[in-house]
Amino acid sequence: MLAVPGCPNVPLLERRLAEALTGGPPVTVRRRVIADVAEAARWRMHGSPTLLVNGHDPFAEAGTLPAVACRMYRTENGSLDGSPSVAALRQALRQALEQAGAA
Repeated sequence: MLAVPGCPNVPLLERRLAEALTGGPPVTVRRRVIADVAEAARWRMHGSPTLLVNGHDPFAEAGTLPAVACRMYRTENGSLDGSPSVAALRQALRQALEQAGAA
């Protein structure tokens, strides 16, 4: 998980991610504080918070540039939220596990 200091959306993503991981295989969650745009570009952070799953941002929108700003996520009904939903997180994690198994 990548975040800028003081991002108000981080606790929301942490809660939803914990719920999404409940009952699944063991997963290591690492947190990294991003201080500037160069670091955001290096880590491919598209706003705070960004969740990388196996080094990939499953929620990145095409054409989004690296940013050290708060990030909003598009929900299933088209509105904006500070984190992907639990269902969206579960789907992203499931897809990553399937891809890792195919490799």
